[in-house]
Amino acid sequence: MIDTATLSETQEVLQDSFDYTVFAWSKQKNISPIAVKYAKGVYLYDYDDKRYIDFSSGLMNVNIGHGNQRITEAVVRQMQEVSYVTPYCVTKVRGELGKKLAEICPGDLNKAFFTLCGATSNEAAIKLARLYTGRHKIISRYQSYHGATYGTLSVGGDPRKLPDDSQQAPNFVHIDIPYKYRWNHDEASMLTDSVAQLERVIAYEGPGNIAAIMLEGESGTSGCLQYPVGYLAAVREICDKHGILIIMDEVMSGFGRTGKWFGFENHGIVPDLVTMAKGITSGYIPFGCLMVTDKIASRYDDTVLATGMTYAAHPVGCAAALETLKIYEDENLIENAVEMGKYMDEQAAILMEKHPSIGDFRNTGLLGCFELVKNRTTKEPMAPFNAKPEEMAVMSKVAAKIKELGMYTFVRWSYIFVAPPLCVTKEQIDEGLAIISEAIKIADEYVA
Repeated sequence: MIDTATLSETQEVLQDSFDYTVFAWSKQKNISPIAVKYAKGVYLYDYDDKRYIDFSSGLMNVNIGHGNQRITEAVVRQMQEVSYVTPYCVTKVRGELGKKLAEICPGDLNKAFFTLCGATSNEAAIKLARLYTGRHKIISRYQSYHGATYGTLSVGGDPRKLPDDSQQAPNFVHIDIPYKYRWNHDEASMLTDSVAQLERVIAYEGPGNIAAIMLEGESGTSGCLQYPVGYLAAVREICDKHGILIIMDEVMSGFGRTGKWFGFENHGIVPDLVTMAKGITSGYIPFGCLMVTDKIASRYDDTVLATGMTYAAHPVGCAAALETLKIYEDENLIENAVEMGKYMDEQAAILMEKHPSIGDFRNTGLLGCFELVKNRTTKEPMAPFNAKPEEMAVMSKVAAKIKELGMYTFVRWSYIFVAPPLCVTKEQIDEGLAIISEAIKIADEYVA
């Protein structure tokens, strides 16, 4: 421990966190977090009044932007009435939120089970799919992320799960869906190959054993890997044929992030279960939700639903979520995501002409990333999948430059993510891309 008496305020804030807290997904030594004092709109401010533009909305969750006091006021009002009741009691806000979610969800996705976060939403979906179907296997994508509990780590394909448990939880089966940038044939064959692979896996595992297929509404931290056009429609057809449920993980891609309320709406399907978190409260309060169809919910009218948690339907979380949904509508944030997403695409195309290290830019609404490469012909990534620290040398320099220039964003492997709050303006996009452009000059030096 270090004596904090002689430290500046910034140093003291940092040192207390280093001395008494543990950082997720990080080595605990030689890390350099931003000491955030306050935040407003698309900006973070540290204790030295340095401003950082938040170009990944925190972890793609602060969709409405930072510091919106409508959430504060809604939370305070609720806490002045009642801060907590057990899930066996109801509050007015619980029903109001459920009703509002039923209004914005398509089809007969009308029943809400409120959770604590994305991982608990996904855990609940896995349990319910198995309970409802009487089957045990779940199919999911290798390059995906669904949470950090044992179940959600296992259903996901993120390599961060590998050190936790060499066996992992059983009965999760993975498929690999190619993405356009790294597919060396025509796009039509990409769809054909992807669908054929899924059908093979279902046949190998036995359709009668498969409870659900779990996919992200739109790919997020794996690199915004977009589905082949028509893929999710084919998945819906295959699932209907075999009595398999579709779980759509909208934790990251939901609530306007892709220019729709939910990412799957870009593909013209209606799933059986939809998991939510992040944008449901824009990160102001930890909260999540599992939406299910009337058909699934009705099974439990006279049968016990064998799952639950102490903080399910927490009234303060419900209040934050309900007000957040009103803000999306009142401030036309989803419409702005569409408009700003198009502008982001246009400006990113200009950067691609300028920087030879940019191999690809993928974006849906305001969920996108640059993929940096050492050679555009071979498409060798600037850092490989699941890169070791020494393989991140170039990208670590890029990330450090981004921070130095006044930006917070998610940099992973060869990806630089661009997912600012949905309230972002063209001027702020220009500001953010100018920082990224300057940082990418470092990667350009390593292009063959």
